[in-house]
Amino acid sequence: MRALVAAGLVLVLASCSTPEPGGNAPSKAPAPQGLAVEEVAGGFQHAWDLGFLPDGSVLVTERPATVKLVKDGRVTPVDVDLTDVQVRGEGGLMGVVVHPDGQRFTACYNTARDVRLVTFRLEGTKATKVKDLLTGMPSNSSGRHSGCRPTLGPDGAMWVATGDIAQGRNPQDRANLGGKVLRIDPETGEGAKGNPFESSGNANERRVYSYGHRNVQGVVFRPDSDQAFSSEHGPSVDDEVNLLKAGGNYGWDPSQGGTQGGYDESVPMTDLQRFPDAVPAVWSSGSPTEAICQAAFWNGKLAITALKGSKLLLFTLDDAGKVQNVSVPEELDDKYGRLRAARTGPDGALYLTTSNGTGDKLLKLTGTV
Repeated sequence: MRALVAAGLVLVLASCSTPEPGGNAPSKAPAPQGLAVEEVAGGFQHAWDLGFLPDGSVLVTERPATVKLVKDGRVTPVDVDLTDVQVRGEGGLMGVVVHPDGQRFTACYNTARDVRLVTFRLEGTKATKVKDLLTGMPSNSSGRHSGCRPTLGPDGAMWVATGDIAQGRNPQDRANLGGKVLRIDPETGEGAKGNPFESSGNANERRVYSYGHRNVQGVVFRPDSDQAFSSEHGPSVDDEVNLLKAGGNYGWDPSQGGTQGGYDESVPMTDLQRFPDAVPAVWSSGSPTEAICQAAFWNGKLAITALKGSKLLLFTLDDAGKVQNVSVPEELDDKYGRLRAARTGPDGALYLTTSNGTGDKLLKLTGTV
């Protein structure tokens, strides 16, 4: 296993003595013991997300607007009307979350007008639309920065990671749903009770949990704690892992306070000069970026997939959520190409998808780290 840590703006070997941001030199990560990667199923196209059903099936969304069920290695298409999905660039059918009743799932996708959350009821291999849960999330005609992944939190709310669609004003505009982490009621789509801006007269602002993000790829909850983490794409530098705080501004502002009409990606991911109270990342990739994607807690570590980096990153955290070290299992280091989805299964295994375009796989990772 290769061990990596973030030090300043550079990703360096964990055996080096350079301290990570915060001044504490992390220890080298221990080598894994008996990690095994099983190829559960294959033949997917841009497998984007996955969820688990009560009968042991795995629900997999594919960006080209198809849904598959995987059970005992067999892949079965789901009969579902997704004719309103617009597949373009980074956009299409994206994140999915299975509801606690095991009969409904909510998917996020691009239409010709917006990015939206839609709830379906699944019976066998047929899914029927129940409702548009949340519409009006901003959409880019090119599909750029259309990241959208819902996750159900331990508090019962649905947390939604969104991209800023590469429009400079969106991240800092709390009335705009792009470049945010949303926290909504999974039945109504309205802002969940206890949200930081729940007294706002604007319905969108009431849905916002945190803002000032670029292109959030997922939210995950640390077991037996109140900590929620997000994983986020940086521009040419500084992918981020963030510990989420209610009402927190994470400092991405390509419009530079509205003074720039375009999308200035030379600004810092967390601009502490413009926003002194912005929340710093607990980890930053520096240069080059890994294009980190979805996060899951597995075997006590924070596991995050990487698209460009073609690897799995395993973060060891202290009790406060600070990163102590980052390690890369050799079994997944540039062995399967781009890795996108990551969710911990009911069997305790870590399930991943590759996202190379064609012939993508559903992987199952077991063992100890």
